[in-house]
Amino acid sequence: MGPFDGQDGVVGMIEQLWAAEEMPFHDGLYRPDDTGRELYVDGPGAYHPDAGQPIPFRLGGPLDVARAIEEEGIIEVNTYFESALPDGSGWMSGGGSGMGNIGYLARIGTDRSLRWLAVMFCSNPFAGVHHEGATAVFTNDWNNRLTLDLTAPELA
Repeated sequence: MGPFDGQDGVVGMIEQLWAAEEMPFHDGLYRPDDTGRELYVDGPGAYHPDAGQPIPFRLGGPLDVARAIEEEGIIEVNTYFESALPDGSGWMSGGGSGMGNIGYLARIGTDRSLRWLAVMFCSNPFAGVHHEGATAVFTNDWNNRLTLDLTAPELA
């Protein structure tokens, strides 16, 4: 899978995947310019004894996006929700894929372009979001919560 000519010349792998309703099958925070960061989400998953608890979310170092896609492959995107951001800067999208343990979140701009995509193998699918100012609280299908500050540089 390589870039192709688009309105600005080259469209990256992540944009291609998103347009095809697919995503990398590797934990990471992905950007449309094909850069990324490692992402660590250590459950609790669907059958974890602490279901209903906060979901830890830690960003790591740079991620080789092309290598992650080459080695791990891709999976389909199953969207469960799309919610307008309270400040009018776009939308948040969320859902999952695969066997039920994989979740994703995506920030979409006002022009409907992808700003970032977070793929989390052990989060379970995300079913909804509510906003508390610049903070978004996502809930997965087992009522676990992931709280993100959308003004953080990595997520703005």
